[in-house]
Amino acid sequence: MPSRKKTTFDDEIRAAWPDRLRYFEQRQDQIVETIRELVEIESPSDSKRAVDGIAAFVAQKFEALGGTTRFHPSSEFGDSLQINFAGRDQSPDKRKDKKKPVLLLGHYDTVYPLGTLANMPCKIDAGRLHGPGILDMKSGIALILHAIEGLQAWHGELPRPVTVFLVSDEEVGSRSSRKITEALAKESAGVLVLEPAAGLRGAVKTARKGVGEYTLKVKGVAAHAGLDPGKGHSAILELARQIVAIAKLNHLRQGVSVNPGVIRGGTRSNVVASEASVAIDVRIKSAKQAAGIDRKLRSLKPFDKHCKLEISGSINRLPMERTAGVAALYQEARKIAERIDWRLEEAAVGGGSDGNFTAGIGIPTLDGMGGVGEGAHAVHEYIVISELPRRALLLAGMIERT
Repeated sequence: MPSRKKTTFDDEIRAAWPDRLRYFEQRQDQIVETIRELVEIESPSDSKRAVDGIAAFVAQKFEALGGTTRFHPSSEFGDSLQINFAGRDQSPDKRKDKKKPVLLLGHYDTVYPLGTLANMPCKIDAGRLHGPGILDMKSGIALILHAIEGLQAWHGELPRPVTVFLVSDEEVGSRSSRKITEALAKESAGVLVLEPAAGLRGAVKTARKGVGEYTLKVKGVAAHAGLDPGKGHSAILELARQIVAIAKLNHLRQGVSVNPGVIRGGTRSNVVASEASVAIDVRIKSAKQAAGIDRKLRSLKPFDKHCKLEISGSINRLPMERTAGVAALYQEARKIAERIDWRLEEAAVGGGSDGNFTAGIGIPTLDGMGGVGEGAHAVHEYIVISELPRRALLLAGMIERT
């Protein structure tokens, strides 16, 4: 009599994928309601009170699932929230071979000021759920909650340790949370970032450009524009010439873009301006481009020798490059998607996220694991409701497999 092949854990999981998808499809309305709850708690980055309010609400949600919460206080911004789930021990000997946690990374601050809900309410329209911050990225937080709940329902407990870290200041540079994000990433097997998927095709993000923020200040010589125009040296005129020079630093084919975005200067129209400044956005495709563009900006020289230049700033986020570790995570995600006949694509995008930090220190990172939709930071921001079940399934599967 032929021997019967032993059924492995992987075999059981593979056979269960259609049932798992149905599990989330049956709970789609619950996921929508969780998202609605989060969206209707406004949380602009610049309101510590508001951000701390949503942090407390989210903490209660995770505690109800058995997570251990810890707030990381900030005086300038809201408090960031860490949630730890112990997971099932992977070895009979607890001292050996214990799996590192997977880090689920996101943020609950938004770009929308308090009161936005009055004119931009959370509502369903033609299969889309609209609202401020719904795509970027409160739907991602809801997906974490429901993916963990699903794994607990299937396994009784999480199959591996999980760390969730939700930051309070991502939309304004992550200055208070970056060091914590990087420290948690170093303790993790991999990082899954719940930022929105790339476009309506729902691609995950395997590369992001690096982001730099610089300010160029010009100091000129003030004078009366009518009585002594020749004695003045205009900071505004000098800045205009500098902006032309800065524009020449663009090399779009190499993935380098330099954008002078906000200009300030002068006091009155009848005064030759003594001061002017410009805020500059820099994007780079690879880490090796960072030093070059930084050097070029700091090497700018005044056209008018009576004016002085002062450049400040830096590359805030190194690029998230498609390393072997990132590619391996994508391949695992693609295999999970194939089990429910879903062709999951990957994308490289120009925007940055906290995933840049974790990838930048060499931790395998997969971004764009959140909701599918359009209009991030815009009045028409929305997610596609029908995409929620398979996004939750993908996240649950990646928690198991990372």
